[in-house]
Amino acid sequence: MKKNIETELVGVKEIARRAEVAIATVDRVLNNRKGVSAKTKEKILGIIKELDYKPNIMARRLASNKTLKFAVLIPKVSEETDYWKAPLEGVKNAASEIKDYGIIVDIYFFDQNNKLTFSTEAVKILEKDYQGVILAPMFEEESISFIQKCYIKNIPYVFINSDIDEQNSLCYIGPNLYQSGYLAGHLISYLISEKQKILLVNISKEIDPHHHLLRKEEGFRAYFNVNHKENDLIKIDIKETDYLSVKQKIAEVLTQTSIDIIFVTNSRVSSVARYLEETGQSHIKLIGYDFLEENINYLKKNVIDFLICQKPQEQGYKGIMALYNFLVNSSAVDKQNYMPIDIITKENYKFYKN
Repeated sequence: MKKNIETELVGVKEIARRAEVAIATVDRVLNNRKGVSAKTKEKILGIIKELDYKPNIMARRLASNKTLKFAVLIPKVSEETDYWKAPLEGVKNAASEIKDYGIIVDIYFFDQNNKLTFSTEAVKILEKDYQGVILAPMFEEESISFIQKCYIKNIPYVFINSDIDEQNSLCYIGPNLYQSGYLAGHLISYLISEKQKILLVNISKEIDPHHHLLRKEEGFRAYFNVNHKENDLIKIDIKETDYLSVKQKIAEVLTQTSIDIIFVTNSRVSSVARYLEETGQSHIKLIGYDFLEENINYLKKNVIDFLICQKPQEQGYKGIMALYNFLVNSSAVDKQNYMPIDIITKENYKFYKN
């Protein structure tokens, strides 16, 4: 390893010599940090290309004796859904792969039913010396407040699972929420006739005007508008997420109106499935989200007809690697990294991986 370090330093010195700059300036360019004029950066990048220089990342990290610290801010697994177990697993897998390169990943959790917990954890992150942040911006106002402070501190940040437009993020990794909802509308169009009724259900304690569930709803409604479908669409927002509250709200609608199909816009579709099974109404078609054990159980029993899945484990993994490639490899990062929108059924669930 000593020979690798020495070779690495010789390469950097040669670039600095040819560019007539300090080694520290070359290091700034290699690590994509500020403080180098556009003209000098262009000159250095030209020399790097001319020499076909490929930095030995391990040697650079060991030679500089520096570490990089990333903070991850995501919801904790809750009683209502263990969806966030998958992104967490992806984060841990990526962190394990890059730890030998001097990268430390710290994980912070907030309660997705409590905005204050997000803000509290965000403050803890800002009080420490992190070089990159990954977050699920579930609460828009609180997220913007947090990332504005990150921006001032020159900390790059990556959004996963849901996006906030025009907020200078390094990138977004997750589903195209509008298209996801549009797909759900298209799928449902094959399952119902012209006169049948649809119930759209949002289950979340916090549903602000820009909530990610509403972007799925927007896409869902768009499909019916664009294709001139005139099915009756009834919508309910359930803000108390425990099963008894979900049961009560669904029961109120089903006792008043004959519903033929239910679309639940997130992973809490299992709560609706449980109610339909308990009340002997499994004939009502049901579509929801995410490859979770409780959802799969109802899929196998034909209570849930389709699950829409969008690789949450891969989102966590790619989020870490985006920061790593940007800060360590000085690689360009695609601004939008949309996950596939997969349709899971009783017949194919065994072959699917998150």
